[in-house]
Amino acid sequence: MPVEDHKEHDDLFEDQLGEALLHAGGDYETDRRALVAAGTARGRTLLRRRRAAIAAGVAAVALVGVGGSLLVPSGGDGGGRQTVAAGRPTPPPPSENDGEISAADLISTLKGLLPKGEFREEQGRGVGARPGPYAQLVYDDGKGGGAVSVGLGRVEPGSEQARELASCPDRIAIPYDHCTATVLADGSTLTLFQGYEYPDRRVDTKWWHADFVSPLGHHVDVSEWNAEAEKDAPETRDEPPLSMAQLTKVATATAWRKAIDAIPKDPRQVPQAPSSDPDGGAVRHTLVSLLPKGVTVVTKGSPQDGFADLVLDDGKGRSLVQINVQPRMSDVEGELFGSDAEVLPDGTKVVSHQEPGEKGGAGVVMWTVDTIRPDGLRVVVSAFNAGDQHSAATRDTPALTMKQLRAIATSAKWKKLV
Repeated sequence: MPVEDHKEHDDLFEDQLGEALLHAGGDYETDRRALVAAGTARGRTLLRRRRAAIAAGVAAVALVGVGGSLLVPSGGDGGGRQTVAAGRPTPPPPSENDGEISAADLISTLKGLLPKGEFREEQGRGVGARPGPYAQLVYDDGKGGGAVSVGLGRVEPGSEQARELASCPDRIAIPYDHCTATVLADGSTLTLFQGYEYPDRRVDTKWWHADFVSPLGHHVDVSEWNAEAEKDAPETRDEPPLSMAQLTKVATATAWRKAIDAIPKDPRQVPQAPSSDPDGGAVRHTLVSLLPKGVTVVTKGSPQDGFADLVLDDGKGRSLVQINVQPRMSDVEGELFGSDAEVLPDGTKVVSHQEPGEKGGAGVVMWTVDTIRPDGLRVVVSAFNAGDQHSAATRDTPALTMKQLRAIATSAKWKKLV
């Protein structure tokens, strides 16, 4: 779905590194310092990027807060969200062994599930190919062509990834028009999302999306656009071609689950470790309890393990606040907290940052206090001078001062959550 906040280069990154990162948990090494550039808390702002990575066949490498850890979901077989825009890198050709269910089979299945119309720009990968099976095409019902793609993969039932796919993203992080998350009669989950290719609405390309996850971990990822390409193509119609009912029909088709069952198991795949982060609801409750007098909570975001976000207003305009609480982060302490870090009497290290907001909204600044305790508990809190990270600044400075952010991050209350 989902999914972020992703920038223009994300899909290029995914196309180029999909195969290289497929086994990220086992043999991929990266510059952790680049991943831990201080500033942004994790949260649902990364969901859209993460889902795009899953569907592109990348090993869904997602930044866990600013902690530098690599989160590698168990669905490493998954997906095929490719880019059909002109001028974009050509998807890698199918392997010689396309599998018992081929790219042609998947494309034929997709066409059979769509209403009557014209099809062009068909491409895909079979279940035996790497980095994962997908089918995509341009579908035209006579009212203008729209790109439609289906990616297939596996997720670990009950995992954090499965829970995220079965929920709507945080409106604070990702503006959208509508979203529903439903548990079906057989225990499967279906999330239907209606939003935009770019959260900042720089263009009017709409992105509608369905995530289907079965109780056995089958993951079907269906996307459609009101243009013949995901990016860099003019809108051809007001809305994507499939209604929510039609999108549901495609996503829940049993043929996809048979195809997923045929995906060869990868012996090198690293299982997803259970989350060790504290409950997001408890994180949010604690954050609210630590707010200074004079600020009002306008909006509460959807909490996630170890993460919470709020929109505050002190009478001078809205201000987004995000917090991550991450235990056992001692392995990155040296990279995050240099020799210039302040050391408190109890051994807690503190660093502070005041810098432009990472999403590029006009005039947005991000103030951050990052802390780590001797036992490895890391608390990092950021505040912005806007109600979200995609819009222009609405005030000169965040609603919380650096002193107030420091008081929140260093509070003893966080130790009670882990």
